[in-house]
Amino acid sequence: MTEDESNSESLMQRQTTGEDRVRMVARQLSEPQTANWIASEARWSHEPTKRVLKRLVDDGILHRDESGPHTTYYPDYRRQAMQEAMRLRDSGHTVEELTDRLADMKTQIRDWKGEFDVESPNQLRGTLVDESLDAEEEDRRREIAREWEHLQRRIKIVGFAIREWDFLAPREPAEPSS
Repeated sequence: MTEDESNSESLMQRQTTGEDRVRMVARQLSEPQTANWIASEARWSHEPTKRVLKRLVDDGILHRDESGPHTTYYPDYRRQAMQEAMRLRDSGHTVEELTDRLADMKTQIRDWKGEFDVESPNQLRGTLVDESLDAEEEDRRREIAREWEHLQRRIKIVGFAIREWDFLAPREPAEPSS
């Protein structure tokens, strides 16, 4: 850990409560996680973390899954996508700029498909069995697969923001009728 990261973490802990940190971690989840994992990331104890997670579930911010060996928590991905689309709409970028970003992301994925002769991030991961790859190339392919998955999610959100550009526009409150 670098000194900047250490200073940043201690600053976060000094300026936020444990509950704030649990909420921040929970809202940034990209896959289901256990209460222990969330407590560890938030640097807070397990029992208070569980109480905060219960409130977040009750408020509809998180979902709880008890079907596996461990109870996990995950955000409402639809809510996250809608909030991100609204942030994109309100960011000051034009619809043309977002369209250009969308095209760039799609071009990047097409380039990876061509470079590796695969159709998906998992197919790219499958190329790691190639004995001739050195460790650096294996790491590069793993990182590209992660980035590819990230771009696929971003493409959906940016595409939604573009399609619903007018709908997502901030609205002025309606004038009261007399």
